Amino acid sequence: MSLNIIVLAKQVPDTRNVGKDAMKEDGTINRAALPAIFNPEDLNALEQALRIKDANPGSTVTILTMGLPRASEIIREAIFRGADTGIVLTDRVLGGADTLATSYSLAQAVKKFGNYDIILGGRQAIDGDTAQVGPQIAEKLGIPQVTYAEEIIDLKDGYVIVKRRLEQGVETVKAPLPCVVTVNGSAAECRPRNAKRIMKFKRVVSPSEKAKLDPEEQAYIDARPYLNLQEWGAAFVEADPEQIGMAGSPTKVKAIENVVFTAKESRRIDNDDAQLEELIKELIANHTIG
Repeated sequence: MSLNIIVLAKQVPDTRNVGKDAMKEDGTINRAALPAIFNPEDLNALEQALRIKDANPGSTVTILTMGLPRASEIIREAIFRGADTGIVLTDRVLGGADTLATSYSLAQAVKKFGNYDIILGGRQAIDGDTAQVGPQIAEKLGIPQVTYAEEIIDLKDGYVIVKRRLEQGVETVKAPLPCVVTVNGSAAECRPRNAKRIMKFKRVVSPSEKAKLDPEEQAYIDARPYLNLQEWGAAFVEADPEQIGMAGSPTKVKAIENVVFTAKESRRIDNDDAQLEELIKELIANHTIG
């Protein structure tokens, strides 16, 4: 059984390096000021997609990402690990989108994609931590959703069986296809890059990147369709201008504050039970613990 698998992935700012220039005056992220990485839980989702592909010969894994043209970097990374191709949804009018506008735009792209069996994505992105986009896409497409997935146990006869990791334990659910599955960071780590795939696909480019190459290099890539990614804009996916970008985003960021915890006071106690008991009582009294 061959399947068409879509993996939703995002190129996110490395939140370990957030500084005073992380936000623009309009409340949007200044992505140019931060190093960009593959969203960690999207890598977990990619691994689940690749396992489905391994178990179902002839299946294809397509990466769908929305962002700046440079987001093609994570598609290449995914292809090096086993994905087949990718689509960059990029357009100036999509900038500044919150989760509502983002999920609408991605849902429109999925509709344009057409024939798909399952959509996987990370539970949440580290630049927002909302865990809203996946479920919102499912709602906009009118298909079932399974969240907090830790493992795709089986996929057959038009159903997917998923193990979910919850706060109070684990549950196994069965959902009809097509559906959206969002994957936890507790799921299996993504497999590493494959050396042979790096050699074969190292010249994979998006149209924006290819336009910057010399004619000879462009001709080389044109002669090899597998080296060409797709770029889609808002008009191509027939997105309503009122529901995308900042126009379609009711959520506005007022400020970003970089908080650094520092120790202002310290106390040293001897290896003495009485001193330790006194310290514990003090911590309880000022509500530090307890």
